[in-house]
Amino acid sequence: MAALKLNRLHLHLTDAAGWRLEIKKYPRLTDYAAWRPQATWSEWNNSGAHYVEKGSFGAFGGYLTQDDAREIVDYAALHHITVVPEIELPSHSNEVTAAYPHLSCTGNPDGEPDVCIGNDSTFAFFENVLDEVFSIFPSHYIHIGGDEASKKAWKSCPRCRARMDSLGLENVDQLQSYMIHRIERFVNSRGRDIIGWDEIMEGGLAPNATVMSWRGTDGGIRAARAGHRVVMTPGSHCYFDQYQDAPPTQPKAIGGYLPLKAVYSYNPVPDSIAGWATPFIDGVQANLWCEYIPTSEHAEYMLYPRAIALAEVAWTPQQRRDWSDFRRRVVRADAWLVRNGFNTFNLADETGPRRESLTPERHLARGAKVTYNNKWWSRYTAAGVATLTDGLRGDWNYTDGRWQGFTTRGDYVVDVTIDLAKSMPIKYIGAEFMQITGPGVWFPSSVKISVSADGKIYRELKQISTPAADSEGLSFRTYEWNGTSQARYIRFQSTPTHGVQFLDEIVVR
Repeated sequence: MAALKLNRLHLHLTDAAGWRLEIKKYPRLTDYAAWRPQATWSEWNNSGAHYVEKGSFGAFGGYLTQDDAREIVDYAALHHITVVPEIELPSHSNEVTAAYPHLSCTGNPDGEPDVCIGNDSTFAFFENVLDEVFSIFPSHYIHIGGDEASKKAWKSCPRCRARMDSLGLENVDQLQSYMIHRIERFVNSRGRDIIGWDEIMEGGLAPNATVMSWRGTDGGIRAARAGHRVVMTPGSHCYFDQYQDAPPTQPKAIGGYLPLKAVYSYNPVPDSIAGWATPFIDGVQANLWCEYIPTSEHAEYMLYPRAIALAEVAWTPQQRRDWSDFRRRVVRADAWLVRNGFNTFNLADETGPRRESLTPERHLARGAKVTYNNKWWSRYTAAGVATLTDGLRGDWNYTDGRWQGFTTRGDYVVDVTIDLAKSMPIKYIGAEFMQITGPGVWFPSSVKISVSADGKIYRELKQISTPAADSEGLSFRTYEWNGTSQARYIRFQSTPTHGVQFLDEIVVR
């Protein structure tokens, strides 16, 4: 890290999968909630996500003692690196509420994801934990998480409702904001500042908070314009748990596709930020979540050489960066890492982008008008109304701007009509979907393809049904009709299985 001028090590010490730091006041966090009966996260999650007592036969897990953590902090300081601890709240807290069920809204002994904000004991717990964290980590920033709270239990919890009523809060977003503000005041009282994922902006951003922008860059830009410090870490460029090459050639990952070139292309201070706001962008961060990374050798493989690219993004002015020159230099740096015992991704073996994404697809519906009977998901708009007939096929990642996302609305997920402008003979209609079930992306359970001469009366050409089945890693499936017909209008509909559906083009020949 020091050689690459990476000067912050952010340790995500707590999460539903386990509490990883000794807290002397709350020993059950590491006597119970740091252990599980399965070796890997996916096995544990698929088996009901239960914890076991420390010392149980076959238990997997572990944690850092406070002395371990101090040793890491001291060693990092010798190399001019600050360790930033993260104590997650109010969600991803199943391990907290399993160890101490009274801190949840329901008292469920198996744990709940969100802590109870209406319970003063919740605040006493986190303040006591943070006091011990302060004694270990001298970092000015203390990361408090703040992301992905479901907020469901708060809506029906009597204590949370009472808290909202007493404070005049209108919704659960404001309730979460109340907790973030209250924790910030406590952290500030100890001479530190909080940093949190961009969800801490929901319901009102705490006055001294720094924002870590992971759901794209919009949150970070808004925070910078409001005068808050920002660390840019969007999933599109900074999540190193994604595949770095063609998924069929790589060890199983959570999903996505983030090759070295994409990391290097990132500009953390876009032109859309006014000049006065740019100093509020403090830097960038790579995230390596290890649900699918069971060994340190695998972690190194995911980190290098992408961490080298991010270091150059952070420290080299945009106008001085050159991909061809960087790739030549990074090959040498990678060789040095290998000689010094690191397990790195070998760029010489890189497969590269998905073949279909390299050349525009020419077909009868290219450029045709598409009517969306169910609109796309606002988080994955791709090219909007042009997406499904623009001739551009998607790459390995559904965040590449070519895959359009859809969620269930009524009986169908995807329901679109293509107008070919005039009646013509057709022999083929097809569209490709992707599936990667880790982040909740699934194939349709069925697809119906219909045609019409007048846009009113449709004739079904084919219904394709497929059984819902989980799959290892990323896979693709084409739903297609072959035959002979005459049509001006084509209707393409898909039914739900689970989660979200993505497709990139509806091809007509």
